Amino acid sequence: MKPGRRRAPNYKPSGVDPRALFINIPYDDDFEPLYLALIAGLCGFGLTPRATLEIPGSQRRLDRIFRLIRTCRYSFHDISRVELDLNRPRTPRFNMPFELGLAVAWARTADRPHGWVVFEAKRHRQQKSLSDINGTEIYIHGARPVGVLRALTNALEKSRHRPTVQQLQGIYRDVRAAAVRIKRDLATKSLYDTRPFRELVTLAQLSARRRVASLR
Repeated sequence: MKPGRRRAPNYKPSGVDPRALFINIPYDDDFEPLYLALIAGLCGFGLTPRATLEIPGSQRRLDRIFRLIRTCRYSFHDISRVELDLNRPRTPRFNMPFELGLAVAWARTADRPHGWVVFEAKRHRQQKSLSDINGTEIYIHGARPVGVLRALTNALEKSRHRPTVQQLQGIYRDVRAAAVRIKRDLATKSLYDTRPFRELVTLAQLSARRRVASLR
């Protein structure tokens, strides 16, 4: 090691799940239909969505995020929430590009493969919002659930499971109906919490096995 260079920490996660995929999305009401579509679509490809919100505990959020990224084979990042919020001081949200940066850094320095994919709502907007990733293929969903499902079929084109958009839409309908029941049963208005997220993933996996023959 050259003088003056610090050795990188020797991170040793408990294990990498080849089917686990970290999702980095805005947790807000407007994004909820796309959140449900993302869970449904990923489960339709035999993958297991993971998110920081599923891990309760007192450990600082940044540590939980990085640990989860390191234990997932892939990460999907939505950078479409670039608008200023309505509350003063009006501010854009930087969490999603920051977590994308963590994943890119891990992919470049880790001793194990980590693939990352970027989603946006509008074509070419990332050329202004995050020009450092110019040259990377960006998957556009148009802020529509069917757009998310269509983008997944392109991003995961090399997957051994090859569900159609129609099959993924069936899973999405099942997940959307389950979301109504979960809100009622848990007396909550938000699906962005530990138990709702885990129940949505479980129900999406069950629906996927019914609808996609290669998953049975």
